[in-house]
Amino acid sequence: MKVIILGAGQVGASVAEGLVSEENDITIVDTDGQRLAVLQDKLDLRAVVGNAATPSVLREAGATDADMLIAVTQSDQTNLVACKLAQSVFNIPTRVARLRGQDFLQDATLLAPENFAVDFALCPEQVITDYIQRLIEFPEALQVLNFAKGRVSLVAVRAYEGGLLVGKPIKEMPNLLPPEMDARIAAIFRHNQAVFPDGETHIEHGDEVFLLAAAEHIRPVLRQLRRMMTPVQRIMIAGGGNIGLRLAKALESRYEIKIIEGRKERAEFIANEVEQSLVLLGDATDEELLEQENIAEMDLFLALTNDDEDNIMAGSLAKRLGCKRVLALVNRRAYAEMIEGGPIDIGISPAQVSIGTLLAHVRHGDVAEVHSLRRGAAEALELVAHGDAKTSKVVGRRIEEIPWPDGVTVAAIVRNFDKAVIVGQTDDWTSITRHGEVVITHHDTVIEAGDHVIVFCTRKKLVKKVEQLFQVGFHFF
Repeated sequence: MKVIILGAGQVGASVAEGLVSEENDITIVDTDGQRLAVLQDKLDLRAVVGNAATPSVLREAGATDADMLIAVTQSDQTNLVACKLAQSVFNIPTRVARLRGQDFLQDATLLAPENFAVDFALCPEQVITDYIQRLIEFPEALQVLNFAKGRVSLVAVRAYEGGLLVGKPIKEMPNLLPPEMDARIAAIFRHNQAVFPDGETHIEHGDEVFLLAAAEHIRPVLRQLRRMMTPVQRIMIAGGGNIGLRLAKALESRYEIKIIEGRKERAEFIANEVEQSLVLLGDATDEELLEQENIAEMDLFLALTNDDEDNIMAGSLAKRLGCKRVLALVNRRAYAEMIEGGPIDIGISPAQVSIGTLLAHVRHGDVAEVHSLRRGAAEALELVAHGDAKTSKVVGRRIEEIPWPDGVTVAAIVRNFDKAVIVGQTDDWTSITRHGEVVITHHDTVIEAGDHVIVFCTRKKLVKKVEQLFQVGFHFF
């Protein structure tokens, strides 16, 4: 596939890295020639220096025969103009834009073909906000991901000494769960190395375990298998930028929120935007300020400024002063890997979190969801099975009959996706309904047409092989 990426920032560079590794023809455009040179030294791609919103630059980048345009510059206006040019001048089939402005995101007609012609709008700030919210709901988790529009949850947790499964084989897990619940350990990482799980695999203290179950079962399953943490009640946010403000507004009705912002004008703006959150003007690395605001009583400290070093310093200080749990946004992947597990409980790479939603629109075959795991080292995919036994390599076949590459786990299937299923009650009158039936897979599970199949790839290079398995033959069309 021939792809043009506009913008060589964190998101653009991460997208380029992900797509180059899958043998796509990539051209990246940016006004910063030095930044492009650094990318060219690392990746096999073309680079064009110039304004992405001009026809001449797009033509130089190969827009006349491109398959996809991904506009992820820092400017909404540049991204929108580029998408319109891609459609009206160059007839590029698929156009993706990064957008921050709520005006464009809330009015779908503005993105329609007759207007700015954006096929898919990506708002990384909202994706990261949603991601952090899930981590707050599961404070014991390292990562929380949803599939099939929330029907299935995948949670990464650290195995601890004394846990019910630690020291035991995985095949004993069903004996620890209520009869009506089923779950699957999709993958294990031990000392940063993937351990392919089967029934005889023993869980060890310190293992990073990826546990998958139906959304209504994931919390009780976790309760059975590991020590649960006290639910979060008090949160301190360092940094009132786009993500910090979005998060505060989303959380303040359920949690006690304090926001530390260093810029006076921004702090005043935030104070007018929130309803219940307390806004503090100051420096999150100021030990005296943190102590005055009772950091030791906080359940969670979120370091969300735009500066990696400030986030690491503020998070480390908050932990030393007694905060129970610390999350920090860290743009540099090397930093995120280095700090996690020390004073910082979770280092979040914004580009790696947001890239999954974009990759789902780039991948071959019918890929409904993509999640980057362990900062891009692994991936979890939700693929829709099409065709029949004659045209598909997976439909009508048992899991054990399909030639999966080594390092691939088929964890679950969501079947009858259009069917509403009652999974619980909020009260005597209100039912909780979700779509589809969750099937935790075993070796003899048969894949049917229309199934949403959730696949875990312990190495990124396996993704292309899995996608090829789900591509249907010519006769299907």
